[in-house]
Amino acid sequence: MSSLDIVLGANKSGTAVGAFNVILLEHAEAIIAGAQSAKLPVILQISQNAVKYHGALEPISLATLACAAAATVPTSVHLDHAEDTELIRRALDLGYDSIMYDGSKLDFAENVKTSQEMTILAHSYGATIEVELGEIGGKDGVHAPGIRTSPAAAKSFVDETGVDLLAVAVGSSHAMTSRDAELDFGLIAQIHSVVPVPLVLHGSSGVSDLDLQSAVRAGMRKINIATHLNHVFTDAVRSILADDSKMVDPRKYIGSARTEVASEITRLLQLLNLG
Repeated sequence: MSSLDIVLGANKSGTAVGAFNVILLEHAEAIIAGAQSAKLPVILQISQNAVKYHGALEPISLATLACAAAATVPTSVHLDHAEDTELIRRALDLGYDSIMYDGSKLDFAENVKTSQEMTILAHSYGATIEVELGEIGGKDGVHAPGIRTSPAAAKSFVDETGVDLLAVAVGSSHAMTSRDAELDFGLIAQIHSVVPVPLVLHGSSGVSDLDLQSAVRAGMRKINIATHLNHVFTDAVRSILADDSKMVDPRKYIGSARTEVASEITRLLQLLNLG
């Protein structure tokens, strides 16, 4: 199912959809299991960095697409933070129904130009396109809490490019392992009031549960979470291996981590549904 259709459904109800990153096959399985338990839609994201880790687009993508096809809840597979335009084309050819073109490091005019081109490409496949305006920070391990997206620039950018979803900088930062980011809820509400497409919150792993719900109430409709789930996964593996130094079967410790992530997915989806 198109990620835009899923997000528009959340927009209509004043809630948000969770978008969770797939690194290993077990992540895809856990995300879908958690969504099915919650009986809520979900978006599975594969980043350009994850593709690089696996050495090719196809292995993790085909496995994730197969998992999504078998899901019993509305599910989308999304290419996340892609700066490589050829990778975007290959992902669309492979069957991705949603892509995020990341031109946030470019100046405004160049970001507009390239985003326009990627919008035409994505729409020619019937796919959703998300872009980012105002670099959110943390991509190189740097926390940049001072960066903010201007409401006027956000509206102009969407009007000029025709994109479907817009990620904006409102105080969160990528790759945070603590949940103490300070969001600007007033700014979220301002952008939401002038931008005609749903808003996306990146770097949501650093945001507390209460603030995630406040962000949704202010107008965020897609919430991206990755590092927090990696924390859950890794903590589970550490705990099991610490308890049993003789364990060697990865199915036992990775399987347990998958179960923990699935439970957290269920909880987060219910949270974002304002339950």
